[in-house]
Amino acid sequence: MSQYDSELDASGLNCPLPILKAKKALAALQSGQVLRVIATDPGSVKDFEAFAKQTGNELVEQQEEGGKFIFLIKKA
Repeated sequence: MSQYDSELDASGLNCPLPILKAKKALAALQSGQVLRVIATDPGSVKDFEAFAKQTGNELVEQQEEGGKFIFLIKKA
């Protein structure tokens, strides 16, 4: 598992809440730090890809583990 600086558990939340919460969590991080997001909404996969492109943050890693989607986002 890759290293990360902060974790956000957005399990059980539906679009757009995981993105909104991730945006808020990223705002609290320094440039270059990594946020790990756990989501259960299948739509979050496309959402986080689009979010990374739109914001310039890097989607370092994404995977699925037992129905949970895990994203590592590096703050630009």
